[in-house]
Amino acid sequence: MLSVEGLSVAYGGLAALREVTLRVGQGEFIAVVGPNGAGKTTLFKAISGTVPARAGRVEFEGQDLLGLPAARRAHLGIAHVPEGRRVFASLTVLENLEMGAWPEAGRRVLAQSLERIYALFPILAERRGQHAGTLSGGQQQMLAIGRALASRPRLLMLDEPSMGLSPVMADAIFDAVRELHRTDGMTILLVEQRVAEALDACDRGYVLETGRIVLDGPVSELSAERLRQAYLGM
Repeated sequence: MLSVEGLSVAYGGLAALREVTLRVGQGEFIAVVGPNGAGKTTLFKAISGTVPARAGRVEFEGQDLLGLPAARRAHLGIAHVPEGRRVFASLTVLENLEMGAWPEAGRRVLAQSLERIYALFPILAERRGQHAGTLSGGQQQMLAIGRALASRPRLLMLDEPSMGLSPVMADAIFDAVRELHRTDGMTILLVEQRVAEALDACDRGYVLETGRIVLDGPVSELSAERLRQAYLGM
C-alpha cells in the first residue's frame, strides 16, 4: 500500500531523514519507534506532504505522492493525526468531525462514520456540542483520531497518540487503536515512544535513529536486547 524508498529530508541544510526505506502493506499495523529527535515526526510530515523531500520516492497504492500537494493526498485516503492533537478549539466536537469528513470519501458516508466514531469513543457522542478546546487532553486525542476516521482513510497515521496523557488514558487510546486494526481491518502506521505498547500491538516495527532506519522486522525478531542496542548505540 505505502512504499517509501530512500527518503531524505533536510531543514536548513541539516539532514532530518537519511535514505529511509519502509513499506506498509494493506491491513498491516506498523510501528516506528525511536528516541526524541530521531526523525519520526518528519517522516510522517514527508508522507502527508507538509514538508518537502530532498530525495527518494513515496508511493501510495502505486501513485507517486511527492508530486502531489498535501490536500490531494488526503483525498487518496491518507489521514495524518499529528503530534499534539491540533483540534479546532473554537469548534464543537461535531464540527471538528465534520471538518475531518472534507475528503470525498468522507463526505459520502459521514453518518456511518459518526456512528462508528461514537461507538469507539462514547464520550465524543456525549459532548458533541461542546467546544473542543474545553475537552481534556485525552478527549482531544480521541477527537483527533475521530476526525481522521471521518475522512474514511485507507491509511491511518498516528503520531505520538499517547503524548502528554495519563497512563490510564494512554491505555484507552491504545485499546481503541487495536480495535480499529483488529475489528475494522484498518491499515495503521504508528509513531510512538511507548515502545513496549507500540510493538505489542503491531505486526512489524522499524527503529529510527538520527534520521536512519537502524532496525526493522517482525515483532518476534525485535528482541529487547536488539532494541536496547539500537536505542543506546551499544
